[in-house]
Amino acid sequence: MISNTQFETELKLIIENAIREDVGDGDHSSLACIPVGVQGKAQLLVKDTGIIAGVDFATRVFKYVEPTMQIDVLIEDGASVTHGDVVLRVSGSSHAILKAERLVLNVMQRMSAIATKTKSYTDLLVGTKTNILDTRKTTPGIRALEKWAVKIGGGENHRFALYDMIMLKDNHIDFAGGITKAIEKTKTYLDETGKDLKIIIEARDLGEIREILRSDGIHRILIDNFTYEDTRKAVAMINGKCQTESSGGIDETTLRNYAECGVDYISSGALTHSVYNMDLSLKAI
Repeated sequence: MISNTQFETELKLIIENAIREDVGDGDHSSLACIPVGVQGKAQLLVKDTGIIAGVDFATRVFKYVEPTMQIDVLIEDGASVTHGDVVLRVSGSSHAILKAERLVLNVMQRMSAIATKTKSYTDLLVGTKTNILDTRKTTPGIRALEKWAVKIGGGENHRFALYDMIMLKDNHIDFAGGITKAIEKTKTYLDETGKDLKIIIEARDLGEIREILRSDGIHRILIDNFTYEDTRKAVAMINGKCQTESSGGIDETTLRNYAECGVDYISSGALTHSVYNMDLSLKAI
């Protein structure tokens, strides 16, 4: 996983690029009708139900646009919210509030949707040993925010990107000439480069599970697109030698069934690629 320093760098880049994209050479709507220096206040209203996420990020955005902005947080990240709740209030330059408004809303609406969906998945796993993971199926440019939202919702993060974990999937295996060759080449690469990266490898059937288990040093086996019956067999075969992860189109209708097969993790791209934004608004007061 990425370090806190890398994560902070990602957030800084996201804010800088988003403001550049949205503001350009100036917010001319505000400049045209609001005198420079006019002070204002606004509050962020919830018009939906779910888990709020992105409050910390919103504070960062407001402070980036105007370091002296006053922010009063009333509801913290991870809390349940409902229609009519006030999450935060801000006061400062009216120009600055309006400059930050769209970025704050866009991000909080999406992060809250992801946190809400993640929480619904984690609730379905209560009483099992299984944890829910996100994937790399994220919106380009804002992965850090979407994975942050998963954690706020009670899930766990999978690898952040291609550089922080080895994950050998079907195409890697086929291009390398098979499972054993892919594992051997990976271990040689890690030795030669001095990199300390965990190895996850995908299995497409029970025969591939058996072949993977003949190699040492595997952190986790990805049990991909297995039936419930074969997933139970795979978990029994692995028998704690390494971690287990189920994946492949798993949603709220099948999640619990896979968890009851005894896997350590279930990964779901739906946490980040199939959500509907929470309805939020920022209103002047």
